[in-house]
Parts: sequence; C-alpha cells; structure tokens
Amino acid sequence: MLQYEARPARRVSGVVEVPGDKSISHRALMLAGIAEGTSEVRGFLSGEDCLASLAAMRSLGVGLEQPGPTHVVVRGVGLRGLKHSREPLDMGNAGTAMRLFAGLLAAQQFDSRLVGDASLMKRPMERVAVPLREMGADVRTHEGRPPIDIRGGRVLSGIEYRLPVASAQVKSAILLAGLYADGPTTVISPALSRDHSELMLSGCGVRVEVEDLRVRLHPPQALKSLHFTVPGDFSSAAFFIVAGLLAADGELWIRNVGMNPTRTGLLDILRRMGADIEVSNTRESGGEPVADLRVRASELRGIEVPEALVPLAIDEIPVLCIAAACAQGETVIRGAEELRVKESDRISTMSAGLRALGVSTAELPDGLRIQGRPGAAFGGATLDSAGDHRIAMSFSIASLRAAGPILIRDVANVATSFPGYLEAARSAGLDLRVSEAQTP
Repeated sequence: MLQYEARPARRVSGVVEVPGDKSISHRALMLAGIAEGTSEVRGFLSGEDCLASLAAMRSLGVGLEQPGPTHVVVRGVGLRGLKHSREPLDMGNAGTAMRLFAGLLAAQQFDSRLVGDASLMKRPMERVAVPLREMGADVRTHEGRPPIDIRGGRVLSGIEYRLPVASAQVKSAILLAGLYADGPTTVISPALSRDHSELMLSGCGVRVEVEDLRVRLHPPQALKSLHFTVPGDFSSAAFFIVAGLLAADGELWIRNVGMNPTRTGLLDILRRMGADIEVSNTRESGGEPVADLRVRASELRGIEVPEALVPLAIDEIPVLCIAAACAQGETVIRGAEELRVKESDRISTMSAGLRALGVSTAELPDGLRIQGRPGAAFGGATLDSAGDHRIAMSFSIASLRAAGPILIRDVANVATSFPGYLEAARSAGLDLRVSEAQTP
C-alpha cells in the first residue's frame, strides 16, 4: 500500500499547471466515439479514470490513437455504430464513467456489463438505473450496486424526469440515453449542477434547450465531430488554491484553469471566508471558460456555507475542510449528503482525519461542523484516506500548517484524477514523499 509522508512546509510559490478536466475528458471520448468522422481531443486527462473510459470505447469498436499522453484522435463510428464488447467494461475507480456509460449503452442492440474496482463496486447505482428504466431500458444492478447489467434491443422513449438530488452524472446519463430515444427527453434538477454535457452536446450539433434548471434534448440524426482542447481541471486546481491561501509566499499562480460557473462554487465560498483570489486572462476553449488564478495568503474566517453553493463545489468539499480548519471561528457545511457515496464516505473520512490532527469537528448527516484553529499547528498523525484520491490530496495540503509529519495511507488512487500530483506539489513548495507503507 502506498502512502504519502507530508512533512511540514511553510511556503508555496511559483506557477502550477493542473491536468485536463476529468469530467470533460470522459464526455469528450464518449461523444467523439459516437460522432461522425474523426475528432481530436487535446488536453486529455491521461489519468486512470479517463483511461478506463478510453479502453471501454475501444472495446466497443471505436478507433482511438494517442499521439501523445494528452492528445487523443478518435475515429467515430456514428450514433448506431458501437459494437458488443466480449468482456465486461471495467470502469476502474471511475464512478462518472460507470454512470455515463450506463446511459450510453442503455439503447444499444447488444448486452453490456459494467464493473469496477473494489471501491466502485460498493457505490450506489440505482439513482441512474431508475430513470433509464423509466425510458424503457433493461438495466439491472445487484442490490443497488455494480455490476450493472444492460440487456440490449430495447426501444427507449423520451421522458420528463425530476432529479431527486442535483447530479450532473445522472443528468448526463439520461441525456446520453435520450440521444437514442423516441421523442425529446427533459431533465429537471432541484439545483444547479455541472453543464459540460449540455455544452458539448450542443457543440456536436444536438438540439439542447436549457431554461433555468430544465434541460430538454431532441434526439439527433447524427453527431458532428469534435475538435476540442480540455481546460485544466478546477477540482485539481482547488488543492493549490487552498495551499496558496494558507501559505503563499507573495503569490501562487495556477494557469489554464477551467472556470465553468457550474464548477467554481469553491471560489465563491472561499471569498466569503476572506480569500484573496484574482481571476485573470479570461478566455474560452471549446465553449468552456478558462482563466489563470493568482492566490495570496489570506486570513480566513469561518462561515455557514450557503447550501446553494454546495452542489457547485461538491468535489472540493474535502479541501474546503482543510481551509475551514485554518479559519477563525466555525464553518458549517450542510446539504452535502452526496459525499456519503463518493469514493469513500467523505464526510466520515474527513471528520476522522481532522480529529486526528487535533481539529474539533462534528459530523452531521449531510455535512460537517468545523471549529477552526488559525493560530495553532496541526499535530502530526497517521491518517487513512480510505483509498480516496481527494481525501489524500486534501490532507497533504494540511502539512502547510502542521507541526510534524502527516502520514496519509492508501494513496495510489491519486493517479485516477491527478497524474503528476507529487511533482506539482513539490514544485510549489510542499515537502511530499511517497513510500510503501509498512504492514502493521
């Protein structure tokens, strides 16, 4: 088992670039694969999660080439051109991929089985299976969890579906199935969530109508090819944003960050806490806003996080907890029950880790209550990341306020979303090492 040893560091500075956006990379491969003609995706996240999607599309008969690690050429087979995979499609640790592929495969003429690693096989899948069944698909889970078995040859009908919880993954799965449906498909969300699928489908020539929290897709005859550069992943940039707020030596720059407003709730939250973050050089890439961020060390204060911002920062909540632990006063996070069913129960795992560092926390059913200790260093500790990449990276940032080394166990899955994290963290000034953990 791999572990991080995060030794106390006091300053970060310089320029950091983060890898391509994971959510967009997944979607780009899928849409390019069912488009007409040849597509090119640059800035692709060559991490394990997205490589699982690449392998799955190849198993389904799509021609893919990688001239470079972040450059993928996709020879689309068209909307009806996917082929049966002889083997189960292995999604690894990628919950996004599993849910999106369930939607993509629900209307195919062949049977499919979706599997994953030990962590993914424990995650709930009924919330995506239920609306697909309403459309007419034969989608079966095993006690609500993977493997997902899909019987082919079903005719899907467009539906109007109200999501019980805002979820870009479920919304996207329904829209992908809607590409094959008889009639339009409408998804209504209770709150704002990521809109990458809507933007990219529109870019492929699909008629997508968006009105407030309602998305309506009209099934197309064909999808146009993509020529697309994936922006840097905001969720990956989040670790360095918080690092800069805690310990920037002058300033820390993070370049080429995707700034889709459905993803940047963390910026709004941190600014309410007193963060000094400047957005500059705003531009666009493939319909997605991109910018550079300048972060300065800031005295943060605890707040009650507005629940409307939580879905827009759901993947960044773990590192927000580190910022909250360094803020003056109490921070309360509610409306984040989705964190219970991520790669780990992130509410429970973060709470346990913070307590091990000496931070007073109260675990809530849908969030956390964190009492900040801005003037006191965290104690050294050995923490279990539960195999969760975002937990592991978040606690590595805590080393900037630690009195002793923090050992973070089970960190191999960092490669699923941020290949090269160790090198990027060191270049910014963190004292981070990786080693094989000793068996107790």
